[in-house]
Formats: sequence, C-alpha cells, structure tokens
Amino acid sequence: MKEITATLTSKGQVTIPAEVRAHLGLKTHDKIAFVIDESGNVQLRVPHYPTLASLRGAAGKLEHPLSWEAMRQIAYEDRFAPRQAK
Repeated sequence: MKEITATLTSKGQVTIPAEVRAHLGLKTHDKIAFVIDESGNVQLRVPHYPTLASLRGAAGKLEHPLSWEAMRQIAYEDRFAPRQAK
C-alpha cells in the first residue's frame, strides 16, 4: 500500500497528485466520485456510465413531467438567450 498526501486549500480544493491521476486514468475535465462505505472509509473512483440505462436518475427528478416541446424550449432558451451581467 502506498500513501500519497495532498493539501486542502481554504476553498476546500485539493490537487490530485499526478501519480494518482495516472493510476485512475484521469484527464482534464474528468469527473471523480468520493465513495463513503458503511465503515466510514472513503474511496476515490472514476464514475463510469457503460449504458444509457446506468444514467437513470443521475440528473435528479422533475417535480412535474415536461412535454418534449417544453424541454426543447428550455434548452433553446438556455443556449441562445442573452446572458445577464451579474
């Protein structure tokens, strides 16, 4: 077993050491999952979605079903509506 340490910033961020990224096959913009098991141990994993069915529920749940046209309109507005300055 090998232990590799990293430092937590004041913003709660950690740089994943190069050796760990290489071991997990991580690239820029990849997602990682922190898995806490029943005994409290934390594991770092790369989430994999091998099938479309495995994504079910990953984005949460709507309070009310939307029609296909309503979803298209929301997507259009999100993509093409002018952004407001904050």
